[in-house]
Amino acid sequence: MSIYDFNVTTNKGEEVNLGQYKGKVLLIVNTATGCGFTPQYEGLENMYKKYNEQGFEILDFPCNQFAFQAPGDDAKIDQFCTLKYNTTFPRFKKIKVNGGGADPLYDYLKENTDGKRIKWNFTKFLIDREGNIVGRFAPSDKPEDLEAKVEEVL
Repeated sequence: MSIYDFNVTTNKGEEVNLGQYKGKVLLIVNTATGCGFTPQYEGLENMYKKYNEQGFEILDFPCNQFAFQAPGDDAKIDQFCTLKYNTTFPRFKKIKVNGGGADPLYDYLKENTDGKRIKWNFTKFLIDREGNIVGRFAPSDKPEDLEAKVEEVL
């Protein structure tokens, strides 16, 4: 099994196979609109604009599991992110990342790194062009702090 075997749902309700991202470097992030780390959207968007043409994608998975910091439906979350932070990277349907009902993608990401639960919003997973997980980063790791690692993988 690889990351490319997973199907996810966009915030518009369309099912997407992650195989469409083969050959790209991915940063998969569980996000929230009302979190102390929410301003990281700005750094994520800056990184996306800087590296997207080189084959870099950010996959944004809103999650309301941590102190209910991603309230509202998918449309409301998307509106907040695009209006407040001008985000242009792909956003997916709100998911759970831990426990019963956790999205299978996140179970895979956890099992294939340190096996630990997601601690909070803005946990980040870096995936190389072959679909290998090359890094798991804490919520406190700012997007700008990951740039050297992203450049190395690109």
